[in-house]
Amino acid sequence: MDPADARQPVAERAEKAACAPPHLWEPFFSETNKAVLVAFAHNPNLQERDLLRLLQRKDLPPEVIRELAAHREANRNYAVKVALVQHPRTPRLISLPLTKFLYLFDLVRICHTPAVPTEIKILAEETILKGTAAIPRGEKITLARRATGRVAAALLVTEDRELIRAALDNPFLTEANLVRVLTRENLSPSVVELIATHEKWSCRYHLRLALVRNPRTPFARVLAFIPNLALTDLRAICLDRRMPDHVRKYILGHCAQRLAKKPADPGSL
Repeated sequence: MDPADARQPVAERAEKAACAPPHLWEPFFSETNKAVLVAFAHNPNLQERDLLRLLQRKDLPPEVIRELAAHREANRNYAVKVALVQHPRTPRLISLPLTKFLYLFDLVRICHTPAVPTEIKILAEETILKGTAAIPRGEKITLARRATGRVAAALLVTEDRELIRAALDNPFLTEANLVRVLTRENLSPSVVELIATHEKWSCRYHLRLALVRNPRTPFARVLAFIPNLALTDLRAICLDRRMPDHVRKYILGHCAQRLAKKPADPGSL
């Protein structure tokens, strides 16, 4: 702000900000006084680009954001609504209702914006999940690649192998997400097979445990995983009465062979 403008009384600057024409606005975009900023945010001549420029400032007080959200241009401009939801200081009473009306991939972007409060991200995820059944297959595959791990995991409840592969390649998907997926009763055998053969996921220890426990896992993959599992974990699997008999018998035989070779194994039965 021009030093001469900064020396003006706050009330005078605020009065000027509230009704100034566009050619006098530049100093107000870098204003630091809250009262002046509130007055400027109320200026009826502000357009979409001006509201967006103000919302780029991460230091805006919540009172200023409330004024921007109430501006007539904010009510009719989608980009301003997105910027309001993304701003870290937007009051919850403003951002929560707006989240429900944003487009699919703007919601994804909000989920990945670090400064967005967790509560808003969770609501964005919930909104995405509620709408997945209605979106076209191509968009769903793109969503599976880009969304959060929670959304990608939810999209694994499908028979569509291309969609499954897209979700498994999602960089935000976690081992914990997939362990939970593998406990689902309505899971497609294709999902289990593709996890069990995936270059990244089939190497994870806890996923191997979950896959050995899952009756839909191809037996050849179970045989490949068992030698790398601890005896204590194999014992726990054998105690699970839901395990198919042929798998349990194989594991017991494998454990007996390992114990015979290493009687001092601390993980012995």
